[in-house]
Amino acid sequence: MLSETITAAVDTVLHRDLKHAPFRVVSSSGLYIYFDNGRKILDATGGAAVSCIGHGDERVIAAIVAQAMTLDYCHTMFYSCPSAEDLCKQLIQSTGGQMARAFIVCSGSEAMEAAMKLCRQYFLELPTPEPTRTHFIARRESYHGTTLGALSVGGHVGRRAAYEPILMQNVSHVSPCNPYRNKLDSESTAEYVERLAQELDAEFQRVGAHNVCAFIAEPVVGAALGCVPAVEGYFKAMKAVCDKHGALLVLDEVMCGMGRTGTMHAWEQEGVVPDIQTVGKGLGGGYAPIAGVLVGHRVIRTLEEGSGRFSHGHTYQAHPISCAAAAEVHRIILKEGLVDNVRHMGEYLGSLLKKRLGHHRHVGDVRGRGLFWGIEFVKDKASKAPFGRELDVGMLVHQKGLSLTEEGGILLYPGSGTVDGTLGDHILIAPPYNVRKSHIDLIVDLTVMAIEAAFGELECRLQNNL
Repeated sequence: MLSETITAAVDTVLHRDLKHAPFRVVSSSGLYIYFDNGRKILDATGGAAVSCIGHGDERVIAAIVAQAMTLDYCHTMFYSCPSAEDLCKQLIQSTGGQMARAFIVCSGSEAMEAAMKLCRQYFLELPTPEPTRTHFIARRESYHGTTLGALSVGGHVGRRAAYEPILMQNVSHVSPCNPYRNKLDSESTAEYVERLAQELDAEFQRVGAHNVCAFIAEPVVGAALGCVPAVEGYFKAMKAVCDKHGALLVLDEVMCGMGRTGTMHAWEQEGVVPDIQTVGKGLGGGYAPIAGVLVGHRVIRTLEEGSGRFSHGHTYQAHPISCAAAAEVHRIILKEGLVDNVRHMGEYLGSLLKKRLGHHRHVGDVRGRGLFWGIEFVKDKASKAPFGRELDVGMLVHQKGLSLTEEGGILLYPGSGTVDGTLGDHILIAPPYNVRKSHIDLIVDLTVMAIEAAFGELECRLQNNL
């Protein structure tokens, strides 16, 4: 009877895949998640780079319970609450005061939608308004969220495909900063940056610089490219182009921010301060749905001197329980010095991955920063030719990782479209900030096993088709 009830409950869920039921997770603790069949998985990616302090931290759970018993919900149209104020204060302090205000929402997509609206409102509220600024420039092979506005500025071909007819038309895309794929052998880093800056400048001029609201980019590209950091000097050059044409710089740190890359904010390593920044996954560590927008002084000052309002809102924005959870996660990160640990363990993880996989016949590139690493797979190492899309190599590695032993395996985050939005495969590794060397050793061992198992099966398949 109980089994029938569980089956009926599962059948009522609109899963992402209606043809294959997902594994059923019943509990989690530390670095592990547990299935209803008794197997366990080492969560080496924190889901989607979310669980930044691991699962089941009793301090965060206690903060959630305490907040729920004190204040469960209040509508931000009418009220504020201490947990939201506490979190926003922490966030602004974490920027050294270089950002001015924080706006708290429930997801990264919501954060990007809010950021885009802020850009538009900023230009409408300038002392001399600039109403023609409605255009956004972003980058190919990027991902900024799944709602229609966020999907429009993103350059993820696969996720955009079905919705192209209803996406915003006031968006264009330039090249990503991806030195493995796009930097010429004859170019120095400075020359590569200059070429990309010229491309962005040309795009401003093509659409009319007076029409552009903002340039939007991820400091370290996550799901779309597989943890690709920008080369030195890139963001300084992009900001210079934005400043030249009076546009805003929006940095999307939903996946790479809040300590993930070895500083609290990824832009701290780029020598720039954005006008607007989005944060998300590592903000609440998975303990509650939460994301945010950090807004620079230039934008806030314009709104203060104009309407004095932000014309945007959500029912569940700045939810007291989510804010309490995120504030406690942030306190734990600071108290335990976890950003420093990200930096040190990230160096170890990167060096070990390169040592174990750098010469693998089908590993084209190992790249990343902090505890945010990607492995790109290639059919041919010399030419960097990708595998056919039908082979879905990244997903195969992920699947092999889940079933390495009878007891369990490892969760690796697969991605595709690494080369041009369609072709190309990679996996992401993004363990929690409190990992130790022993955890890193195990993660790398299991990752190597999953890759070898995947290519062993793939070679058998290809041979059988000859």
